[in-house]
Parts: sequence; C-alpha cells; structure tokens
Amino acid sequence: MPFRNTKRSWGSLSKALHWLIVLLIINQWVIAERADDLTGFQKFTALNWHKWFGMTIFMLAIVRLVWRLANPVPDLTAETRPWERVLAKISHALLYTLIFAMPLTGWIMSSARAFGVSWFNLFRFPDLVGKNDQLYHLMHDTHHLLFKVLVATALLHAAGALKHHFIDRNDVLRRMLPFSRIE
Repeated sequence: MPFRNTKRSWGSLSKALHWLIVLLIINQWVIAERADDLTGFQKFTALNWHKWFGMTIFMLAIVRLVWRLANPVPDLTAETRPWERVLAKISHALLYTLIFAMPLTGWIMSSARAFGVSWFNLFRFPDLVGKNDQLYHLMHDTHHLLFKVLVATALLHAAGALKHHFIDRNDVLRRMLPFSRIE
C-alpha cells in the first residue's frame, strides 16, 4: 500500500489520519456524554481527557491538512455527477473546518474559564483569551452547535461513501478503507 496519495487512491498516511481522527471524535463524544453525569474530581478528570484528546485532534488536523496540500487528491470516478462533486467539495471543506473549529472553541472556552489546556500534562498550551464568563458561555454553546453540525456533515459524508459503494458500485469508499489497495 503506497504511503503517499495517488490519483486513484488515498495513501496509507491519509487513511491512518482519517480513521484515527474519526475514532478520536467518537471517543470525544463518549467522554463528553459521560462527563455530563459526573461531579467533582471525576468530572474534572473526564474533562481533562476530553481536552487532551481534543488537542490531539487539533494537532493531527494540522498534519492532515499539510499532508493533503502536499499530496494529490484522488480523482472522483468519471461517472460522479456534477452535483456530487460539488457536495463532496463542500462536505470535505466543512469537515476540515470543523476538525479545527471544535478544538479551537474548546480551547477558547477553557481559556475564558481560566482552566488551562495541556497535552497529557506534558506541556501547556497558552491561554488564548483572559477570563471572560460571557465568552465562555458563547464558546460553550458554539462548541455544542459545531458538534451537531459535525455529526450531520459526517453522516452525509458517510452516506455518500456508502451510496458510491452499494449503489454506484465504484471504488470511492474502498480507496479510503484501511488495508485496501487500489492501483
């Protein structure tokens, strides 16, 4: 399996980053849901894990974007309709925007609450803003809204991939699956 992308398929690094970010986002949702039911030190611990994984997603998103800009994006199949091409471009742009916006709003939210953000306690990120309760509440609401948009966009993205696989019977989905090889 090639490391770099080709005109026909995503390379192994693109696939690994894609699926790792997907798994981390699912993990983030589980942690956030569980944290809602916790109190005290347990809630504090859960939210720290949420921040750590969120910043991991942010750093992986940077790597992913740089890698995407440095590698060819596989062409869509010839039979892909023009509206599908437009929808694919919009959904990809929105997904990239969201995987940056979600950690950034969380980081701003923590900064505005005067709760520092570290990465697994190895190093601390600088506060992006000073303590500000109004900004905290705005970022809290924005973070939740962005998650809803992320879920809707990801479901649309997955539905498109499944349509290509089961209805159009082309390789659009297979070329992003781990361990698949398309020449």
